[in-house]
Amino acid sequence: MSELLRTGRAMAIATTVSRITGFLRALVLVTALGMGTRLLDAYTAANVAPNTIYELVMGGAVASVVVPLLVRQASRPDADLFAQRLLSLVVYGLGAVVILTVIAAPLIVDATVSGFSPPQRHVAVLFTRFFMPQILFYGVSATLAAVLNARGRLAAPMWAPVANNLVVTATGLAFVLVGGTGHIESLTTGQALLLSVGTSAGVAAQMTVLAFAGRRAGFRLRLHADPRGIGVRRIAAMAGWTVASVAAAQAVFVVCSRLASHAGAGMLGVYSNASMIFQLPYGVIAVTVITGVLPRMSRAAGRRDLAGVTTDLSHGLRLTGVALAPVAAALIVLGPALTTLMFAHGNTSPDAARLTGRTLAAYGLALVPFAGYQIMLRAFYALGDTRTPALISVGVSAVTVTAVLVASRFTGGARLVIALAACTAVAYTAGLLVTALTLRHRLGRVDGRRLLDVHVRSLAAATVAGLAAAAVAHAVDGSLGAGPGSAAVVVAAASAAGGVLYALVARLLGVTELRTLTSALRFG
Repeated sequence: MSELLRTGRAMAIATTVSRITGFLRALVLVTALGMGTRLLDAYTAANVAPNTIYELVMGGAVASVVVPLLVRQASRPDADLFAQRLLSLVVYGLGAVVILTVIAAPLIVDATVSGFSPPQRHVAVLFTRFFMPQILFYGVSATLAAVLNARGRLAAPMWAPVANNLVVTATGLAFVLVGGTGHIESLTTGQALLLSVGTSAGVAAQMTVLAFAGRRAGFRLRLHADPRGIGVRRIAAMAGWTVASVAAAQAVFVVCSRLASHAGAGMLGVYSNASMIFQLPYGVIAVTVITGVLPRMSRAAGRRDLAGVTTDLSHGLRLTGVALAPVAAALIVLGPALTTLMFAHGNTSPDAARLTGRTLAAYGLALVPFAGYQIMLRAFYALGDTRTPALISVGVSAVTVTAVLVASRFTGGARLVIALAACTAVAYTAGLLVTALTLRHRLGRVDGRRLLDVHVRSLAAATVAGLAAAAVAHAVDGSLGAGPGSAAVVVAAASAAGGVLYALVARLLGVTELRTLTSALRFG
């Protein structure tokens, strides 16, 4: 078994637990606040604001600059001092950002969700002010995770979000126990504070876990009054291009959020929760691969071993494509049944749950292209090139914005949120093709024939499996009717039929990567 697969199994286990608890957190919050309610929309808009700002200020630079830099510094005697000064710079810089964003909370809400009513806007601003310290918590967490990755502790950072999910899940349950409902008019000050403080406490818990893991790995968590001496200008120059790409991505987010908020009450929550579920398989599979191959590609690039970069890149793309193809088929075929099973409880209406599923089905078209696109961007980062992926990302964002604006001219309401998800599939497919061609020019080769062969075979197997799953779902759903109970039977029966058929057809077509994946997941 390769080193990547041995490490990947541990990361996949950690990520799976993290994503399962993340799903439970989302389920509790949707049950408590209600899918399709103005309260969930206000909470969602406020909760994504610190994530958006963090990504704009620093998030993209972690993958493109921080991890490769720490990997290259790891063997030097002053590696710890370098990391401590980098952490100090993060704390001071993001601390200032938190202060500014707390003050500017009303402007942030107005910029992202202009379709809110006055009471909804008031609650969103309140939540936003309490959520902004998360920017600092995310920054410290990401830096500590990068330090651990540079030391070969790849799985430890993936356990940290579990603490976040458990704290927020407890917060949602407590909200229900104190009488909270999905009606924004009945929200008391105490209930609002419970949601606000509890949500930010979850991110703080995640940061605490990473600090403890760093300490166990031998890294002293120490701040320096003067963080200079780490090449701040060089880091800023490298990160500048990443900031441009992240800014373009956040422009897409703002445009889509504004369109969803104008599509009708609860549409922002529908769109956001469909996006969240779409990210689950990507996070478990693709992020695990990215975390494993980026340090390897960075080391190969440091040795100027372009063939080694290509080998690791091809390996990661093939494993990811084979693993995600059947998942994408399941999202497309079983989207409404999945979300009915997940969300049609508590304060959530069945119609809102099914609409989330139809949006999720549209997102399924984007799953494999999105994962491949993200993995290939990391090859540029490993080479120390942040300019090229930034320009490609800006282009993808421009395609996405153009597509969603065109879609909004021809559709509206519930159909618009489905169209927003479908537009991402178009944009990421275009981004995948452009990135592959550009990377081939840079590396000389990207193992294109082998990649195309494996992806075509896995797509054929996933298509057969998806058609079989659709037939089973139609038969079961037609005999049982609607509701979470019947949805559970539909999902179980169709997934079993589709999963077995995918494995069988993939084996007949000679997709050896599937055997590699199953071998890597065996214990012992």
